[in-house]
Amino acid sequence: MKKVLLASASLFVLSALTPASAADLAARPYTKAPVAVASIYNWSGFYIGANAGGASSRNCWDVNNIFGVAGPDTAEGCHNATGAVVGGQIGYRWQSASWVFGLEAQGDWANLKGSNTSLVLAPLVNETKIDALGLFTGQVGYAWNNVLWYVKGGAAVTHAKYNGTVGGVVLDSASETRWGGAVGTGLEFGFAPGWSVAIEYDHLFMGKRNNSFTIVGINDRIDRIKQDVDMGTVRLNYTFGGPVVAKY
Repeated sequence: MKKVLLASASLFVLSALTPASAADLAARPYTKAPVAVASIYNWSGFYIGANAGGASSRNCWDVNNIFGVAGPDTAEGCHNATGAVVGGQIGYRWQSASWVFGLEAQGDWANLKGSNTSLVLAPLVNETKIDALGLFTGQVGYAWNNVLWYVKGGAAVTHAKYNGTVGGVVLDSASETRWGGAVGTGLEFGFAPGWSVAIEYDHLFMGKRNNSFTIVGINDRIDRIKQDVDMGTVRLNYTFGGPVVAKY
């Protein structure tokens, strides 16, 4: 009888321990590690921004007509008109792989001033003031994620006022809106979704143009003025459309 009871107790203990042991020995399920997600900056979309900086315009004056008497271009000298620029830009970019293409229009208020004493008509002082600049350009760039280097080129326009002064008093004057060409380059950095900051340099080839000066409504001379502009700006842009995408 004791042997029967002992065998029954042993079987009961074994049956109680077996499920727990099986549970402890069960294989843990395999879980695949999550795939890493990389953030890629996308330069595509419409953008708008502001810019500010400085510029210098080289202006060389050659007189070729005095009171209706024409003559050869005779150099009166050159001067640099320098000062500040501030304005805005709007454009559109599209990206293909790492290449970025774009179109942009930019307009700036300017305060570029300079003068020199005429080498021909001294003591007359020739003065240049450029008060507005515009650029209409195409862009080609290459992006390293959120860093973009680009070159640009297209049309440029300036508005300038010219004065001839004696003792600080304006004797004769002229003004013009001039069209020319522009090339430039810039480096842009995307620092937040939609936001980027850039530094840019542009050179404007404005060529030579004849300008008729008047004194009390009478034309007294014609000067052929050659003009170029070098401009450096810091730019802040906002691109619409969420420029950060995920790449698995």
